[in-house]
Amino acid sequence: MDARGGQGGIQQLLSAEQDAQRIVNAAKNAKTTRLKQAKEEAEKEIAEYRAQVENDFQKKVAASSGDTGANVKRLEQETEAKIQHLKFEASNISYDVVQMLLRHVTTVKN
Repeated sequence: MDARGGQGGIQQLLSAEQDAQRIVNAAKNAKTTRLKQAKEEAEKEIAEYRAQVENDFQKKVAASSGDTGANVKRLEQETEAKIQHLKFEASNISYDVVQMLLRHVTTVKN
């Protein structure tokens, strides 16, 4: 092989390496963007659900306002239990959601 052929091969390798780095950087940026978007969507859903639960709670409190304080305390406990259950469920699936997102974001399709 002559010197020019070797130089051309090195240039091709450098060019391919730069292209690969651009692809990797684009994938990283896309992953970061999607993770931020997923977090924002999850926070929005949590806020909406929290508002719904609070509204339901307020309706129950208003409906039972003539009852004793025991009913109010019971409703507060039930609401807190439901909130804790939802937090537990969200924490159980958050790892799977992140893994799924990572798998889809980092998979390069030809």
